[in-house]
Amino acid sequence: MDNKAGKVYLVGAGCGKADLITIRGMEKIRSCDVLIYDDLIDTALLNACPAHAERIYMGKRSGSHSAPQEEINAKIIEKAGEGKTVCRLKGGDPFVFGRGGEEVLALQAAGIPYEEIPGISSAIAIPAAAGIPVTHRKLSRSFHVITAHTADSEDGLPEQLDKLAGLEGTLVFLMGLAQLEKICRHLVEAGMKSDMPAAVLSGGNAPQSVSVRGTLSDITEKVRARNIKPPAVIVIGNVAALDLSPTIPKPLGGVTVGLTGTSSISGKLKPALEELGAKAVCVQHSSVCDLQIDLDLSEVFDGGIKWLVFTSGNGVTRFFALLREQSVDLRRLSACKFAVIGSATGRALAQHGFIADLCPHPYTGDALAEELLQTVRPEEPVYIFRSAQGSPLLYEKLREKLQVRDIHTYTTVSDLPPVPLSELSMPSLDYICFSSAGGVGAYFAGNSAIPASAKCVCIGSMTADALKRRYTGPIILSEEISAEGLVKAILDDHIQKVFD
Repeated sequence: MDNKAGKVYLVGAGCGKADLITIRGMEKIRSCDVLIYDDLIDTALLNACPAHAERIYMGKRSGSHSAPQEEINAKIIEKAGEGKTVCRLKGGDPFVFGRGGEEVLALQAAGIPYEEIPGISSAIAIPAAAGIPVTHRKLSRSFHVITAHTADSEDGLPEQLDKLAGLEGTLVFLMGLAQLEKICRHLVEAGMKSDMPAAVLSGGNAPQSVSVRGTLSDITEKVRARNIKPPAVIVIGNVAALDLSPTIPKPLGGVTVGLTGTSSISGKLKPALEELGAKAVCVQHSSVCDLQIDLDLSEVFDGGIKWLVFTSGNGVTRFFALLREQSVDLRRLSACKFAVIGSATGRALAQHGFIADLCPHPYTGDALAEELLQTVRPEEPVYIFRSAQGSPLLYEKLREKLQVRDIHTYTTVSDLPPVPLSELSMPSLDYICFSSAGGVGAYFAGNSAIPASAKCVCIGSMTADALKRRYTGPIILSEEISAEGLVKAILDDHIQKVFD
């Protein structure tokens, strides 16, 4: 074995939402040098890897173009051979029809250290999400997970299907939607009752989220009528008649929301939306990049009153990071006053122990400019700490009457690699959120238009103005410049639509 070789972790992503991954699996994503991932992976998991990590899409899914398994094996070995820590991220569990065993054998042959980290398989997670337990007392004391694609048989069906028809447990078929009619017919011919309950289910991060119930005699027609697309899980057995679906109210159930921007905003939006039942998918992601600041901080602290102005939580974070880097005693800020746009920025400031002196309503640059012009004395300098991509209007209004420094502390860079359309379900978006003017630009840099099905929700007027320059459709404006404001705007609009 090459002592310079890296190592590989085969990680099961679970089935569906990012928070279904194991804690250990998430740790490996967060510490990897290379992330090699499959189709239908929650994009929140991609964003969890380090900024320096290389992300390589090598999706494999029945019925779609994908990299050959040999090519995937070679890529894993190549990257580990460069001395890197590779996270091979696979949907569900790597060893449940995930061809993880083949990848391990290839790693063994190459002498590369590896470890497999289990994930929740779609064989149990998708039925459970639809309210079907694969085992249930008196109904099913066992379950059998079967692939519906077998290269060794004439019709592609498992050779032991006749024997499976005589078992009393639950049959779970993966990758079998194209074979559904053959499966049902063969099971009936082998002696299974034609009125045996059956279900075809998809969910997680599949393009469609569907649940079709029936029996062996009619499930094929029901699925055909719904025009169901793969991937889907087929469940056959008495438990398929049960419906143990969750009953906690989810007002945004069935709603799909596209997220844009940095992890600081999408990381708040995603759990809040999913708690209300929505499916949140990342359609554009940006990373915050620190900028070198041409400013002697002693200029800010020494002398009389100074005003420090922040337009976002990212600006607050970057400013206090600079203080830590330069070992600045926070007591030197005693003569400073603080002004912010939005309560979320105010909360970010409060986390560092400082309460904003000004946070005008409405939460706009115009309102803050007017408040500062009425409050700040001409001899009191104003320092604006903001994104290089932010609007200069606040600075331009203030400099007419006050001493103002416009300081760009950070910028954002769109860094999510192109992701297959099936993964993002772009055509089925109900809403798409924009949290900054820069995020609008980054989205349109990678996408030609807003999906026709989606309503745009903007965090503030400046973001909305940036969107209006590229989009003529209706825009929903959040009342508060915060993740909470965006969620409330979506919830209010959806509830209104339901009542209409």
